[in-house]
Amino acid sequence: MSEWVFRGTSALALDAKGRINVPVRHRDLLLGACNGQLTLTRHPEGYLLIYPRPTWEKVEAELMALKVASDGWRRILLGSAADVEIDSASRVLVPPELRSAAGLDKEVLLIGTGRRLELWDRQRHDAVEARVVAAGMTEEVLGLNL
Repeated sequence: MSEWVFRGTSALALDAKGRINVPVRHRDLLLGACNGQLTLTRHPEGYLLIYPRPTWEKVEAELMALKVASDGWRRILLGSAADVEIDSASRVLVPPELRSAAGLDKEVLLIGTGRRLELWDRQRHDAVEARVVAAGMTEEVLGLNL
């Protein structure tokens, strides 16, 4: 899975049952790389992380290897993880507990961020992005010569 990179943002809508349609650019990659098997978990900043199952298994192993001092974070990330699959209609069901934890309503953004995808409530994302932009670029980002 390391040769795959998720990028780009897709504006989506949760349906009445809490499902999203997986955009073609991600769907084809996910079906080929992991047979559509995904793991979703919450991020403490209020959005969901979506990993192809093989990538999640590596992250999970890293979490399991953390020292006892990190039990709280292990509990947050592993305790909220849910295995899901892309269904025959190219949808993913976001479990109710995760929808609630991320404040997902109707309008959501699916954002590719490298080895994973992020699922954001549209309004929450816009507010966080505005704060990031207002804070300015870090030295590390400035060094990229964008």
